[in-house]
Amino acid sequence: MPAVPFSLPPDARGIFPDRMIAAMSEAGLILPAVPFTEGQVQPASLDLRLGDVAYRVRASFLPGPHVTVAERIDELKLHEISLADGAVLETNCVYIVPLLESLALPPSIVAAANPKSSTGRLDVFTRVIADGTRHFDMIGAGYHGPLYAEISPKTFPVLVREGSRLSQVRFRTGDAVLDTDELEALHAAERLVDRDDADLTDGVALSVDLSGAQSGGFIGYRAKRHTGVVDIDRRSGYAMDDFWEPIPARPDHSLILDPGEFYILASDEAVQVPPDYAAEMVPFDPLVGEFRVHYAGFFDPGFGYAGAGGAGSRAVLEVRSREVPFILEHGQIVGRLIYEKMLARPDTVYGRDISSNYQAQGLKLSKHFRA
Repeated sequence: MPAVPFSLPPDARGIFPDRMIAAMSEAGLILPAVPFTEGQVQPASLDLRLGDVAYRVRASFLPGPHVTVAERIDELKLHEISLADGAVLETNCVYIVPLLESLALPPSIVAAANPKSSTGRLDVFTRVIADGTRHFDMIGAGYHGPLYAEISPKTFPVLVREGSRLSQVRFRTGDAVLDTDELEALHAAERLVDRDDADLTDGVALSVDLSGAQSGGFIGYRAKRHTGVVDIDRRSGYAMDDFWEPIPARPDHSLILDPGEFYILASDEAVQVPPDYAAEMVPFDPLVGEFRVHYAGFFDPGFGYAGAGGAGSRAVLEVRSREVPFILEHGQIVGRLIYEKMLARPDTVYGRDISSNYQAQGLKLSKHFRA
């Protein structure tokens, strides 16, 4: 079929909604090896699917200018694994998987990738790489070429197969980030976070809940070691107790993060993303390097939104300490939500329209586990 023309107004700025992502595919700007599957196009992003082979490589890498990912794979691969019938990716190994989607972006459109929520909550470190790039998860304007996923499970070995969806990509044009004045006006109209003293400097500040008051005396979960395999595509297939240890609140409302351990915690605040906006969590302070919070940073239009069945949802935090033990205190700010304008309201929003897994959530593990 011939490509359908695709154009944007010169002054357009915003995140592409679902119907524009579909239109990009029809116009040949997104090139799937096989047609999209049901639910792959999300309100403000596109799920990316694994191809049929994974390459075990010696180390993570970026190709750099004028070098393709395929060339680097040839230099670094140890062996290749067929994903046609599924395969287990072992912990602390690095794999590169060609994706079923490639891009042919015009000069006005850039793309950014992130792990899906369920991927981050399994502690599967996943990033997207493109040819010639100096950055993970960033695809520059005008990029024409394939996409690859770098995958490194950190806690649980995972079973994946061709078509598994670990990452998602957003498309944007122009600068769509709300400045402080715009964010304050939106908060006044929509109450983005359930705090009267909300900190809106450089985004909506989110703090960690270590009181247990909202979760029956528990503050989160610590991942167990030496567990069985988790099938990425299996919903409610595993008993929580086989993989996770609940963490009760301490009297002093603190938590010592042990190096190398993985935790699921929750924000003290309930947040919402109105349907005409999208959000992304970024680190509170990049100079605080003792711990990493939130692998999966995209928040879709409608997340926590009352009109989409949310009435405010707490942000689930994927937390991993680094080289030294680190003490978290209740109410400590751990991240900020950056809000961006959508180019248009999505046809479907996160929540009721698409039976989203984490709408109206509190402290919640990924969809793979049952209580």
